[in-house]
Amino acid sequence: MSAMEDTQSVATLIESTTSKIQQLQKAFAELESHRALTLNLKWKQLEEHFHGLEKSLKRRFTELEDQEKEYETKTTKAWEMLEKREAAVVAKEHASLERLQEKRDSAVSAIANAIQKHRKVSAMEPAAATSEDQGGAPFVEEKPPDAMVAESNSDDVKKSSENDNVDVMSYPQLVKLCEDMDSEGLHKFISDNRKNLAAVREEIPIALKAATDPASLVLDSLNGFYCMEGSNLDAKKDANLLGLRRTCIMLMECLSTLLSSASNIITENIKERARDIAEEWKPKLDDLDVDANNGNSLEAHAFLQLLATFGVDSDFEQEDLQKLIPMVSRRRQTADLCRSLGLSEKMPGVINVLLNNGRQIDAVNLAFEFELTEQFSPVSLLKSYLIEAKKVSSPVKSGNTSPSAQNEVNERELTALKAVIKCIEDHKLEEQYPLDPLQKRVLLLEKAKADKKRATEVAKPQPKRPRANGVGHAPRVTNVVADKNFYARVTDNRYPPQYMYDRPYAYPAPTDNQFPSHLGSAGYTMSPAHGNFFGNGFQYQAPYLH
Repeated sequence: MSAMEDTQSVATLIESTTSKIQQLQKAFAELESHRALTLNLKWKQLEEHFHGLEKSLKRRFTELEDQEKEYETKTTKAWEMLEKREAAVVAKEHASLERLQEKRDSAVSAIANAIQKHRKVSAMEPAAATSEDQGGAPFVEEKPPDAMVAESNSDDVKKSSENDNVDVMSYPQLVKLCEDMDSEGLHKFISDNRKNLAAVREEIPIALKAATDPASLVLDSLNGFYCMEGSNLDAKKDANLLGLRRTCIMLMECLSTLLSSASNIITENIKERARDIAEEWKPKLDDLDVDANNGNSLEAHAFLQLLATFGVDSDFEQEDLQKLIPMVSRRRQTADLCRSLGLSEKMPGVINVLLNNGRQIDAVNLAFEFELTEQFSPVSLLKSYLIEAKKVSSPVKSGNTSPSAQNEVNERELTALKAVIKCIEDHKLEEQYPLDPLQKRVLLLEKAKADKKRATEVAKPQPKRPRANGVGHAPRVTNVVADKNFYARVTDNRYPPQYMYDRPYAYPAPTDNQFPSHLGSAGYTMSPAHGNFFGNGFQYQAPYLH
């Protein structure tokens, strides 16, 4: 039975109430005629009672009808709103699908253009190589280089198409340099194209196939890795040398990529050469400075990469190699290096070394890489890291309560908080370690830092104004230039080096109190070969893609 039928039925029953009362009155009158006593008074009371019930019932019924109408109105409006929202969602879906299809078409077009372009280059280069190299075999790719580039660099193609730039970078010069076995030219080419380093790196393994001896070419490129003039400390200032070292590591990694799809490249003679280089490099690792203590040593990384790429790690003790892992714990390739060198089972010991040196962030990252989070609780390690950050160099503990000392502690805590927050986000630990209290603390410390900076600026003495007669005053000096030869050695948590691509995590390194922290700027002349090559590796480290 529908709601409308129920309402009509109730209305009919209410209307029949009056007739029922009249029938009851007649029955009551008939009863009275048979009795000697009168019942008029009692009947009036009953009649009033029944009429009261009737009015109350009618009023309640009217209220229910009004509520039903209001409910029907709200229901109608809700359905209309839902229909509008559904229509809007469908429209957005269609628009998104159209935009996605446009991006797909752009990406396909970019890949097709790259294939056509590379085919032209591949068709022209063998003839040129044959005419110029009478005794050498021409380099002919069985598979177009663009196919491999498209497979490994599809994401970059999509991103470039989104920016309305569908031109895919290609570097046929790389093939010529590899054909000529020109290691110096290869270094210079990479330095000249450092702005497009990601695209260059994708093509290096392909270009290495053109070399008559790819492994020998890479070994030749390692010449000059160690600066023979000056101290190791001076070498850290040389951006040219830092860029050369990163290029050496990248070329060894690219050779490893080529080895995964090619065989018979590493001969016994090549292994012997690699072994000799490793024996020459190993003693130099004993003189490493703060970069090794911070887990970002290019020297240790290059040594381990040399062993892994050329397969000569069996000539060295695993215990010695294990000791080098903390020196490269912040670098992106560390986990893969450890697996290649067969050090996976040694990782619990490495993590313990990191923890003993106050490098909990490194320990957490390696624990996730090697599935050791049950043995080393990430949340506990991160909390202990924050506690230690507050304790180190505490003004109360050292007896120094000066504002500058307190600022140093606050800066250390702020840097540690940001590192912990990033680690939590990277490993999706938000449910186990909520970010809200940490973020509030960061805001509080940053506000206090900004307030102190403003107060310091206000407190600075203002320069005296010149006299009215313009006599007896020197030119007004508003800026003091720092000594250009004053090189900043930043070694504590306040200014962590930003190796954005050398490692997946940006976090502060442990404090090294043996080296002072200054506020000067680096001053040195960069040579044309690697000038301004990826920054100087310290406070203002520029991004590097390998």
